[in-house]
Formats: sequence, structure tokens, C-alpha cells
Amino acid sequence: MDLNDIQSPAFLRSLNEEELNDLATQIRTFLIQSLSKTGGHLASNLGVVELTIALHYVFNSPEDKIFFDVGHQSYVHKILTGRANRFSTLRQYKGLSGFEKREESIHDVWEAGHSSTSLSAALGMAVARDLNHQKYHILPVIGDGAIGSGISLEALNEIGAEKRNIIIIFNDNNMSISKNVGALNAGFSKLRTLKGYNSLKSSLKKSLSRNSIGNAIYKGLKAVKDSMREAVIDGGIFEEFGLDYMGPVDGHNIHDLIQILSTAKRHSGPILVHVITKKGKGYLPCEHDNDGQWHGVGPFNIETGKQLHEVPQGYSSWGKFMSQSVADLASTNKDIVSLTPAMINGSGMGVLFAKYPDRCFDTGIAEEHTVTFAAGLAISGKRPYVCIYSSFLQRAYDEINHDVCRMDLPVVFGIDHAGLVGGDGETHQGIFDIGILSGLPNMIISHPKDSQEAKDLLFTAFQQNHPFAIRFPKGEVKTNDITNAKQIPIGKWEILNDKPDNKVAIITYGEMVNKLYERVIANDLPVSIINARYIKPLDSEMLQTLASRDIQLFVYEQDYKTNGLGSLILQHLNDIGISKHIKIYGLPDKFIPQGTSGQLRKEFRIDLNTLFADIQNYL
Repeated sequence: MDLNDIQSPAFLRSLNEEELNDLATQIRTFLIQSLSKTGGHLASNLGVVELTIALHYVFNSPEDKIFFDVGHQSYVHKILTGRANRFSTLRQYKGLSGFEKREESIHDVWEAGHSSTSLSAALGMAVARDLNHQKYHILPVIGDGAIGSGISLEALNEIGAEKRNIIIIFNDNNMSISKNVGALNAGFSKLRTLKGYNSLKSSLKKSLSRNSIGNAIYKGLKAVKDSMREAVIDGGIFEEFGLDYMGPVDGHNIHDLIQILSTAKRHSGPILVHVITKKGKGYLPCEHDNDGQWHGVGPFNIETGKQLHEVPQGYSSWGKFMSQSVADLASTNKDIVSLTPAMINGSGMGVLFAKYPDRCFDTGIAEEHTVTFAAGLAISGKRPYVCIYSSFLQRAYDEINHDVCRMDLPVVFGIDHAGLVGGDGETHQGIFDIGILSGLPNMIISHPKDSQEAKDLLFTAFQQNHPFAIRFPKGEVKTNDITNAKQIPIGKWEILNDKPDNKVAIITYGEMVNKLYERVIANDLPVSIINARYIKPLDSEMLQTLASRDIQLFVYEQDYKTNGLGSLILQHLNDIGISKHIKIYGLPDKFIPQGTSGQLRKEFRIDLNTLFADIQNYL
């Protein structure tokens, strides 16, 4: 079968079991070959091949609503709904999204990029369906990491009370990005050990029901088994939420999956189908990955499993560098404690967890809990470092506001993947945090231009007594020639290439400080570069000096213009009674799609060529 010829999943019902298994093998080969060129979420998609085939075999999409929590494991769903021919564009500029996307297909009925929204959405769909007197099935597919999140538990509580027809597919692989943690996961482990239950009951029925005596024995054993199931399996957390439970079932056995899904299809009320899968199934490097290295990958060599991009000598990922810097500080400051919501691998925190296992905590997919946990540590005299992606930070806004900033607690936030992030697109762009945090009293916001300044800001953060955020981007940073850390006065900016006759000053932050400086020097331009390493508080003294000079101010940022650095500067100058024309470059008030940083800067006219063309015109 040519996967590119698939138009809809309806063709699956014309295939026999052997053909369905052959299709699963073909899809796995396709995914490995395609993602070796484009990169993407490989391990999670290899783990749901048979499950996705079985779902589309038993149910009728798009009338029946099949959707995936987070959505990064929807690649097989995309193939079966007619998008295989676009996989060469996966996660690329104007290409196929790495998540479900409603504008791509009528089969994509929900959009997400963050965990644990599927169950709440499913309940909303179910209530709307029932109010409209319609008949269709709703099937959220959620993993064992996501189902333990606060919003998932809130949704389960309401689903159990509402008793609507919802079939929850519990995709249990004991992994989220890395190994799952917590008491709930321990409870799921007990359910996994019962995987022989359904197949045993089927075998008993076949062997004993051949005659009247055997049939009587089977009925007696069945009653015992059912009572055991009531006491052992249904007595677990899912029954406490008011859900019926089926499983566990082998998530790579298409026959068993079709059988159990067909039974669930006839069920009345909310039911959870427990499916055991193996993340990375069918590709050994993925199967043997225990720390999430293959969750999301760049292009790689299929034969060796080696990723094609190598970190240059003398460089490190930003996350690893920040973690190593925190580890260095923690060696002399015994009060430093590190926390992350399920992102040990994503944020390069392995060095911290290895060196200080008793002072490091993976809280699972629970950003809100993580922040308030940190607040509890801080109010008790510890110095917590919370490392969290910018796009995940927004989920804990209330806790940052109420539990950290309101009590003015010295929690240090390492905001990873700040700024434009590339292929993950709208749901993962790290461009909201400045606007979110800048309105919170007591919060200090910083963004280093390089690794030395990052280390200095970390050192500064642990020396002071207020909430302190350090933003750093996705990607790599040069790490050689680092000297001992020193304090940077809070709110103090840095000015480069400043000359009395300069006609322009560019205020910026982050990696653009050095890029702009190099371009100014190379072209011998009469332009000063201001490193606004503190976005909040602003350097009022420097701003007043610049405003008093005959110099045009340009503010350049790769985050949102709304509530960004430029907005803060204008507000501050207005507050102190200074009127000064400022040209601000930043992202517009819209959700920013996937694409490389360069492509997106060019699309929204904040690329360096546009900036310097405007400066030349002014000069």
C-alpha cells in the first residue's frame, strides 16, 4: 500500500488482521525514514501505531471525535487521514504541524500543544452532543503522565459525576517525556500487573464451555474472577472517580485492541480503556531510551541512531549550561534546591539531579504545584531554582502571582526556551512571559546576552531576596572563557560603542546584543548598543540620559511588542514626564506559527536587514 494514496481512514475496515499488522509495520518504517530527515516526535508516535489504527478501524472519524492529549503523538492519525504526502514539510515553515491542527483536516477536532486538556475538552464535547440530541463517540487519548496533572484530575471528577458517554483511552507507557513520577504512577503500576486478566478469562471460557460440567465450572470461576476484578481493579482510582474500567490490554496487539474498543463502543456512561504501549516501539534506539532523548529529535542517522546535529566544541545547550551553573553555586550554598515539572531532559537538568538527588525534585506535569512547592521552600529559608519552559510557565500564572510575588519570596525562575522556538509553533513560542511577569509587583526579569552574563545573573539572583526570572533561549551557547561569577546591580544596563556624536541607540537584550554590536562595528555606524539585560526594573538613569541626548532610540526585541520592553520604556518615560519618540520592533499581536527564527523575523519585518535599512534611512 502506498501511504500517500490514503484519503480517509474508512479503508481500514476493508482490511483483515494480517493486512492491518502489515500496515502498522509500513507506517513505522515510514515514520522512521521521514523523521530521520525532518526531525519530530518519534518515540511517542512509534508507540501508538496499532492503537491509532484500531481506533480508526472501530470508530468513524470525523463523526466520532478521536483526539490526542498534547497532540504530538498524532502523526499516525495524520497518515490515516490523508496527510502522508506532506510529511516532508513536518514542523517546517508553512508546512505540516507537529500537532493536531483544525485547519489541516476535518479529522483534527481539537488542538493542543500542552498536556492534560483532552479530558476537559471531551466533557465539553459530550455535553454539547447530548444537548443537541446527537449520537457519536468521543475518544480522548491521554497518557499516564498527563492524566495525573491537576486539570486532568479536575476533569475526571466532573466526568464521573456527569455520567456522559465518553471513552477515555488511557495510553500507558510509563513515560511522558522522561520516566513518570509520583504516587499515581505507582498506582498505575499495580494495574499494569493485571494485564493477564482479560486474556485469561477468554481462555477459560474456550476451554471450559465445551460441555455442561465445564460450563458450570466456568460460570463459578467467572463469578469469582469478576468479584476479584471488582475488589482489585475497579477498587482503584478510576472507580473512585465514577468511571468504569476495561483493561489492561496490549497496545500493540491489533486483534485485542479491536475487541476491547468494540466492547467499549457499546458501553453506556464514561469508561476508561487501559492500553499498555511501549514508547519507541519498533526502533531500538527509541525503545532503549529511558531519559527522553528520543521524545523529540532532530534529523538522525537511521543505522546508528546518531543525531546529525552535533554541539560544537566549546558550546553547550542553554539548559545544560544553566543547570551546570546552578550546580556550581549549589556546591557552596547548601540552601539551593532545584525543581522542574517533568523537564529534566528537556532543560538539561541531568547534571543537577545526578549531583544533588536529595535537593532536586521532578514534580511531573504539574506546573502550578511546582511553583507553590518552590514558594513553600522559599518561605522556609531555602533558595529554590525552578527551571521551566516559557510556554509552560504561563500555566502557573496564579501561583507566581499569589504565592511567590505577593509574598515577595526569593524564587529563581530559569525560563527556558524563551523567545521564538521554531518547529513546535504557536503552542510553544516562548514570547508571552515578559507580558505575564512584568505586571507582577516584586518580580525582577532579566535576559543575558551570553553565558558569562547568564552565570553572573544567576549568582546575583541567589544573592538577593525577591522573585527573580532569568530568560534564556532554545539552542546553544558558547561556554569557554567563563570567569568567576560576579554580581550585576539590579536594574543596571550596559552600553556598548557609545560615542558623543552617535545619532542612534538600539536598546535590546539577549543574543541580539552581540549580533547588533558586531554589525554596527563591521559597518562603522554611529550607533550605540544598549544591553537591557534587566527588562524589569528598567535602568531609569540611563533612559533619562539617553532621552536628554539628540539621539533616536530604537527598541529591538524578538518577543511581543505588546507589553514588551518597548512598552515598558514608553510607560516609564511617560511616568517621569519625558516625551521621546521611540521606534519599536517586536512581534505583532497574533499567534506566531512554526518556522525558523530567521523565517519568522523576516515575515514579521523584525529581521536585521529591515532594522538596519530603517537606521540607514534615518541617518
